[in-house]
Amino acid sequence: MRALKLQISHLFLPISVMVLLIIINLIKGADYFNITLVNGALYGNIPNILFGASELVILTIGMTLVTSASQGQDISIGVSATITSAIFVLFVLNAGQVTIFTILAGFLISCIAGLVIGAFNGILVSVFKVQPMIATLILLTGGRSIAFMIDGKLSPILANDISNQIGTVIPGLPLQTPIILTALFIVIVAVVLKTTNLRLYAESVGINPSAARLNGIDPKKIIFLTFLIMGVCSAVAGFIAVNKAGRHDSVNLLKFIMMDAILAVAIGGNSLIGGKFSITGSIIGAYTIEMLNRTLLRLEVETEAIKAFKAVFIIILMVVASPVVRVFAKKALDQIRSSLAGIAVKLTGAPKDTAVSGTDASGKKEN
Repeated sequence: MRALKLQISHLFLPISVMVLLIIINLIKGADYFNITLVNGALYGNIPNILFGASELVILTIGMTLVTSASQGQDISIGVSATITSAIFVLFVLNAGQVTIFTILAGFLISCIAGLVIGAFNGILVSVFKVQPMIATLILLTGGRSIAFMIDGKLSPILANDISNQIGTVIPGLPLQTPIILTALFIVIVAVVLKTTNLRLYAESVGINPSAARLNGIDPKKIIFLTFLIMGVCSAVAGFIAVNKAGRHDSVNLLKFIMMDAILAVAIGGNSLIGGKFSITGSIIGAYTIEMLNRTLLRLEVETEAIKAFKAVFIIILMVVASPVVRVFAKKALDQIRSSLAGIAVKLTGAPKDTAVSGTDASGKKEN
């Protein structure tokens, strides 16, 4: 029961924000939930949100684990995805005839590259005790230059049907492929968290590394593992992003997505200083951010002004979610409950607690 209450408290903020955005969109137009069928695939505002947030959802899952265990954030995820996707594109373009096996091989190679990147960041944080944001700043600074050199200082195009279907729709399926791949990834993560002790170990290390060590958990290994997972998440996100675009852009691919991923973790009710986490909350937070972006566009906010509106929204959201406001709200609710209880007693005429410790209702001492 306590775990259920904790889960509900984690989800209250992201669900509340999502409901608010839905109301705003319904006010703008009652056709917000309309879905059309085009060539056997579903299109509309909701499918578009699911499609647009695919990469963010996957990166947010990795960011949640890293934040929980390392008590910090990986700000190089967009760059990592750019490097791994450059390797994927390079392999596919040099493989000759493109088949499904070529795509799978390229994807696996990009995942290996993601593991190498994750290992690099993980060693800096877990072994050399570098603060996560500083450790990943190294790759953030020089990573796009590496990707630029990998793709030959060009923007290579993935001109093949398989990549096009991965980035859009596979004929015969009602949902766009990135949505299906994201759902599959979420299921895999859920199974891993359900069948292993990863959640317990990550939360333990994030809450108190010393106590975790005394209980037989190696904080270095857990932190390193979460960065490896983050590397794989970056590779998967990069794979989806580059197939969506149909070309590789070392400069702009997932350029500012690390900030949205961190924000999604925070909106999901997770602490940015580590400890207990909610993957479900983070996923809802990621979709909420995508909904916010599309809502601002739907309200015809200028593209350049969207960032300013988004910043104001984030400030309000973070203030509302801050511990200070939560404590104040809890005290206010307790006072309201106390006042309502007093009013109820007066209206019903029911006496207040007549029993006194050590006595019964007649005032006699209890044996």
